[in-house]
Amino acid sequence: MIRKYAFIASTSLAVLAGCGGSGDIEINPSTVDNSVSNSNNTTTTTAPQETVNPCATYTTSGGQTRQGTYGDDGNCTYSPAFADSGNNITVDIDFAALPNGGAHIFEGSLFIGEAYSSTAEMNAAGIFEGGDGPTMTVEAGATLAWQSNDKFMVINRGSQLVAIGTANAPITFTSVSDVNGTVGPEDDQQWGGMVIDGFGVSNKCVYTGTRGVDLALVGECDVASEGSAGSDENYYGGDNDDDSSGRLDYVIVKHTGATVGNGDELNGITFGAVGRGTTVTNLQVYSVFDDGIEMFGGAVNVTNYAAIYVNDDSIDLDEGWSGTIRNALVVQSATDGNHCVEADGIGSYSSKDAAFRADMVARGLNTQANLINLTCIVSPNGADTATHDPGAGLRLREGITANLTDLLVVSSFIDDALNADGTEDSDGNYCFRPQDAETTVTVSGIFACEDPIKVNDAAVFDVEALVAASNVQFATITGATDATANADTGLVLLEGTTPVFSVAFANMVIDDAAPTVAAPEGDQYGAVSQAVTNPFAGWTYGIFDGNRAQPLYFE
Repeated sequence: MIRKYAFIASTSLAVLAGCGGSGDIEINPSTVDNSVSNSNNTTTTTAPQETVNPCATYTTSGGQTRQGTYGDDGNCTYSPAFADSGNNITVDIDFAALPNGGAHIFEGSLFIGEAYSSTAEMNAAGIFEGGDGPTMTVEAGATLAWQSNDKFMVINRGSQLVAIGTANAPITFTSVSDVNGTVGPEDDQQWGGMVIDGFGVSNKCVYTGTRGVDLALVGECDVASEGSAGSDENYYGGDNDDDSSGRLDYVIVKHTGATVGNGDELNGITFGAVGRGTTVTNLQVYSVFDDGIEMFGGAVNVTNYAAIYVNDDSIDLDEGWSGTIRNALVVQSATDGNHCVEADGIGSYSSKDAAFRADMVARGLNTQANLINLTCIVSPNGADTATHDPGAGLRLREGITANLTDLLVVSSFIDDALNADGTEDSDGNYCFRPQDAETTVTVSGIFACEDPIKVNDAAVFDVEALVAASNVQFATITGATDATANADTGLVLLEGTTPVFSVAFANMVIDDAAPTVAAPEGDQYGAVSQAVTNPFAGWTYGIFDGNRAQPLYFE
């Protein structure tokens, strides 16, 4: 939980805040003179003490200054007059880390940059790439929180989000219920979530040529992003996979997934055609109703990603995303969570004919995913407890090209997925499920699920042949199991003290023996272990003792 401290404001500031109510003050920061005059006409003067409103401020194109209201609780409050959908911020703006753990609280949505429904309109406004529009900068240690669950945040095409935290001072995007300490550890849908839109490739649009060689956009590419409707409109797409939407480093997004105005359940972060010029490192999503991160095209890469308590897919890849996710850790809830990874190669796949699909793959317009050192701890929840579908490992389909390197997928810390009546749930608790004719997969990894492989149609995609030709090993699992070092000496894949990180390969045990797979490239299957400098330590929420509301269920 985020701690909130009382902040003693000056008398003058309190008066100003009182005059403004919960709205925004539109004045310059105030200065208070605390000089004191005594009764014998001898004046004792002390140095003036200045109290400056630290809330974010900007000046509109009409010359009006808008600033949040600084309360005596140490928080800054921003009314819809400051920002909301339909009242987008179109100039650069900064959000500082507030004193004593204060939070920036939004009553409306926060949209940065204008949303243009056509490329021609956008280009006429001078928006051609990331950086042409406004930049939103968030200081290390800052917390931004939303009051209503139908409100969300959008970085429109051309705009940038620069949120650079540190391991000691991460940046948090969350709900007011989290700030107030009234949220439960696995409560989601407390606010919408974050949407970032860019100019990258989406295979929902039409191109000539081959990606990375001579690709050219035919007509326009303006795809309505998640949440887009009415004043909430926002769009993504283009032909620039090198585009930059800014930088995210040491960022935590919590308690998202609410249904917004158009009926969409938002993700932790939706990346709409975000380009590889965007830097995303040290990113966590926590307690999300829908997907953790979802890529709709584009080419953004992610390094050091943690997804804790995501109810749908922790990683969802669509519409021709082409990139790498390196060193990722997924831990599902005991009672909820769908796929660790669901990856679709071609948008609207089922409506396309075989010739169209083959052309998408040949020109590199399908999803091309590189997943390296991924740990999936999959919940064995059944269909009666999951809000979406039962817990499972990786589902790769619809013409994806996937290179999976040194993965570790573990399920059944408790018993296999069962329905409420005790019958087996055949759709859940599998580790590996590639399918569809145009799908291509290479894989190395260790899998420990009671249902290791799910086969849709062996004549269409021969999973058994793929496994036989790959550097993979499946542990023999029957019923409840525990793959940590302090539990079953016949199955040792994860550490015992912090049982979400891999043991060193030399110490792994599978079916009472050393692994039969070849040593991994970096001597590590799955996310990085405690044996080296752990990139998740010190800043992530919900994993380590001392910075979480509850222990992980399998501890």
